[in-house]
Amino acid sequence: MGAIQNGFQIVNVVVAAGGEGLPFARIVDKTGLPKASVHRLLKDLVDVSALVFEPVTRRYSGGLQIARLGAQLLSDYDLRRIAHPHLIALHKQTGHVATLGILANEAGIYIDKIEGRDFGIRLHSEIGKPFPLHCTGMGKVLLAGAPRDLQKRLTSRKLDGFTDNTITNGAALRRELVRVAEEGYAVDHEEITRGLMCVAAPVLDAWGRTAGALSCTFPSYVFHEQGIAREIDAVCLHARAASGLREAPAIRF
Repeated sequence: MGAIQNGFQIVNVVVAAGGEGLPFARIVDKTGLPKASVHRLLKDLVDVSALVFEPVTRRYSGGLQIARLGAQLLSDYDLRRIAHPHLIALHKQTGHVATLGILANEAGIYIDKIEGRDFGIRLHSEIGKPFPLHCTGMGKVLLAGAPRDLQKRLTSRKLDGFTDNTITNGAALRRELVRVAEEGYAVDHEEITRGLMCVAAPVLDAWGRTAGALSCTFPSYVFHEQGIAREIDAVCLHARAASGLREAPAIRF
């Protein structure tokens, strides 16, 4: 691992510790790096204001340079721009329609879509069009990561049925949201359109919250003929990449 990677590792563990910061020994312990390397890199990081050293407590914490860069990054955060390459990659890997959606009040909104010219089934997923939360893959992902009050409102009312598979019972939907949060993805089993299925996973923002959902949609015969493990793996992989993660993202309530 190079010096830049080691430096970022140190910054990550120090910033993750919050305002109290970390002493030298804890940084060595958390990173697993040699003491001499940690000592040298800490000096360099303090010199460029990436970290701050407090002589009294002898602890290191995040510096102003990190705060400035973080603020600039967040102000420039554009989910569609960031996720678009991963949407393309998902479509190329699976051959299925790939979509990106966000939460808008009590519905979802399609904000991006990649669809092959030869796709034989017309999908009603035009960019800018709303979709329900309780019976779509992206909707369930967005609702699983939504504030508790929104979840409570939607699961306390009568839910519209679109097919025989639509979840219309609030208690059943709550159980489904728990499963989605635990597994990190949602499946639409022909719940809004007969003959079509969808797999979706969350795209997380810088705070680890659900910023949007990425999905692929395909004919239900795919499930019956070969299962959908390939689709689940692909959607989760590209949603992680769009989130800037290596591990599977956990959906935060």
